Amino acid sequence: MANPLTQLVFDAFIMSAVLIMAYTMNFYYLAVRTAQRAPATGAGSLEEEPSVTVHLPVYNEKYVTTRLIDAVCALDYPKDRLHVMVLDDSDDDTTEMIAGMVQKYRAAGINIEHVRRGTRDGYKAGALRHAMKSTDTDLVAIFDADFIPPAWFLRRALPYFARKEIGFVQCRWGHINEQYSSITQVQAMSLDFHFLVEQKAKSDSELFMNFNGTAGIWRRECIVDAGGWHAATLVEDLDLSYRAQMRGWKCIFLPDLVINAELPVQMNAIKRQQFRWAKGSIQCAIKLLTKIMILRKIGLNTKIQAFVQLTRHIVFPLILVQFLALPILLNTDINLYALGLPVMTIAAYLALGPVAYVMVIRNMYGQSWAKKALILPTLFIYSAGMAVNNTVAVFDGVFGKKSEFKRTPKYGITAKGDEWRGKSYNLPFTKTVLLEIFFVVYGIAGIFVAIFASKIVFVPIIAIQTAGFMYVAGYSLMHSRFKRDANARTRTSRMADKVYVFALAGIIAIILIGAVAMYEGYRTDVYPLDLSRGYLSEILRETSPEKTGEFIQLTIDSLPAEGNPVWLFPTSETDFALIQSSLAIMQDTIREVMRADTTNAAYHTGMTNVHNSAQEIRQNIVDATPYMYVSIANIVMGCIWLAAILLIFAVLNRKKAHMEKVDAGA
Repeated sequence: MANPLTQLVFDAFIMSAVLIMAYTMNFYYLAVRTAQRAPATGAGSLEEEPSVTVHLPVYNEKYVTTRLIDAVCALDYPKDRLHVMVLDDSDDDTTEMIAGMVQKYRAAGINIEHVRRGTRDGYKAGALRHAMKSTDTDLVAIFDADFIPPAWFLRRALPYFARKEIGFVQCRWGHINEQYSSITQVQAMSLDFHFLVEQKAKSDSELFMNFNGTAGIWRRECIVDAGGWHAATLVEDLDLSYRAQMRGWKCIFLPDLVINAELPVQMNAIKRQQFRWAKGSIQCAIKLLTKIMILRKIGLNTKIQAFVQLTRHIVFPLILVQFLALPILLNTDINLYALGLPVMTIAAYLALGPVAYVMVIRNMYGQSWAKKALILPTLFIYSAGMAVNNTVAVFDGVFGKKSEFKRTPKYGITAKGDEWRGKSYNLPFTKTVLLEIFFVVYGIAGIFVAIFASKIVFVPIIAIQTAGFMYVAGYSLMHSRFKRDANARTRTSRMADKVYVFALAGIIAIILIGAVAMYEGYRTDVYPLDLSRGYLSEILRETSPEKTGEFIQLTIDSLPAEGNPVWLFPTSETDFALIQSSLAIMQDTIREVMRADTTNAAYHTGMTNVHNSAQEIRQNIVDATPYMYVSIANIVMGCIWLAAILLIFAVLNRKKAHMEKVDAGA
């Protein structure tokens, strides 16, 4: 029977697996509904062309703002029915660019307004709320700075408001720079899963779906009736759309209306975006779920889907729990083959993972599905690597930690050869990278554990997640830049680049040293205990005294001659000198047995005593094994390793602060 600590780890592992499976199966449930159901709503006929205001919330977006305003002012719609409001909270030269654009289009007869409120209170939600005070049109369209609405957008989207109960319509996001890198490709596929599976299934089934913050249109009456834009969460779009649907408003997703946008190309920007979405969803769950659950007019299936959507980011902490627990459990006697056989375990992972996703991709993309499916392995690695970043976000949301709305910077990247590294808004890595590095090293150690424990079937599972942490952490470091403007290359900025390169090399070296040290430590300290445990298991199965004697000798040779791994409150059960003494007694006993006749009672008594001793010693070794990981030497080496990483981060942060000071005075 497992000791209480091991049982606790096993229970956490299984519970996490069950919950992850539940969320995964819900995704497949929505995928099936998407494939089987036809859209429940269609466009109608409007009696007259409604008036429309286009809100463009902007904050420091000098590389994409011109493109956005040009596209909006080219919309095919009567000028007397269209009002454009650029909601500018910028504090850089974006404001001057917008002022010039507004003046230009005003002269051309476009009703466009440059709104400056003099504060960033409430961030994007605050800007939208402020704009609603002077918005009196029937409908409100919203576009973030990185979107490029086509000229036909309003003509094709507005007819869906012929139904008076429609509160908002959401269009599908397109990706103008999908082929820029592997990072943009996996983002594009992840977003396509969201829109073409989750959003489509919910829209077709009239379940609660969310407005995605941009590329959509709201009925102004719906915004007002739902209470307007709130700044209490980081996802004002999700918050308002759920409050509107709780009030009885309906919504539609339009998969055939694709609005192109620019995907973030810098890993640190992507992590910031993912952090905001994950934390905001948890904030909305805390804010809205209780009300959703007690409203009688909301159906059970709708309540279930709302719960899943608002809480789905808890999958990321669960992934980390499994990742941490698996190497520990591989060193125990607990059977991790849930279906009985290794082959069945792998089959289950394939069926519920890659195979099922390939089927979803085939339904999503039609004839181009095979090419898209090639991106799937990278998507799995990317998603696994985001677990640390999004787990921090989940805990921030759960514990109510305050944080500002940090927008995702864009650089006007459209072609594969476009460069972003020398532009403004580049983001350095954050402290989250330190955690990701820890999980990289832990994962490498876990792979060694699986190999030495002869449980190779679990190596790919650990390896995929380890590769994910390495992928995200590596790009976070490689994409970090300290200087915000390539046109201001000073001696200080060049020195910062050199410091960064040396620091990056130091971090890589420390990771490699840590991995090698873990490998050697496991091979010399832990693996011999695993071997001896295996030899003792053979003794328990063995009926031949000669073979039993050989396994006893192998056990003696494998175990340390003396010492006790339990350095805090040691016990005699884990004292290797006493264990060796017991093995010596077993060896003497087996020699006596070998001299006895097989029909003699002494023969059977001796073999029974040897088996009993083997069972007891094996349990003692099982109890001692976890303490081999936390020996005084390992703790000291771990502290030195961690201190070296922290020192490098401190140097980089100090250099970053110095550069920001220089930039501020430039």
